[in-house]
Amino acid sequence: MTRLAVFDLDGTLVDSAPDIRAALDRLMAARGLPGFTLAEVTAMIGDGVRVLVTRALAARGQPFEQAALDRFMSDYEANAAVQTRLFPGMAEALEALRADGWRLAVCTNKPGAAARDLLGGLGLLDRMAAVGAGDSFAVRKPDPGHLQATIAAAGGAPHGAVMVGDHRNDVLAARGAGLPCVFVGWGYGPLAMADGAPVVARPEALPAELGAALDGFRA
Repeated sequence: MTRLAVFDLDGTLVDSAPDIRAALDRLMAARGLPGFTLAEVTAMIGDGVRVLVTRALAARGQPFEQAALDRFMSDYEANAAVQTRLFPGMAEALEALRADGWRLAVCTNKPGAAARDLLGGLGLLDRMAAVGAGDSFAVRKPDPGHLQATIAAAGGAPHGAVMVGDHRNDVLAARGAGLPCVFVGWGYGPLAMADGAPVVARPEALPAELGAALDGFRA
């Protein structure tokens, strides 16, 4: 049976907050508004780009505007991989999983064009059996349908898949889909969001943790 590791993107595979912050700061500067600290931006990430921009504008006392979202997306898609990097140890963890027979996929609330451009810029796109983005299907995380559709697109099955993420949306999507979730301790979401899911402290521990999570689920 095919084993499938489904990864969240921002805060799980990649540290993308610096580029997201830079694009938000440019959006704010164009409106004569102050920018954000990195910590402020990481707290806004996880629910998709529309919510991100809505939160940023609200933090500066501004209502949501479609024009602001469009400007942010145009800027960010052109600059998504300037400062963004894989978390240390992640490249080796992915290779170890592949060597052990795992298929890899991404399930993210980030829009598809930005997600694929980022993965391509980091040399990861061709390693993913599927990229289920925020605009790929009719629903997105925490709706389990987003995860289920990504698993199907990757040629996997729920009883052979594990979700890996750093946000409550990842945990809720996995539980709703009836499959295990491993929560990463280096991500943007506070550990309380794990809500009982096993927490992995370092990327190099992922192969063992994913194997244990899947074995425990089957048992």
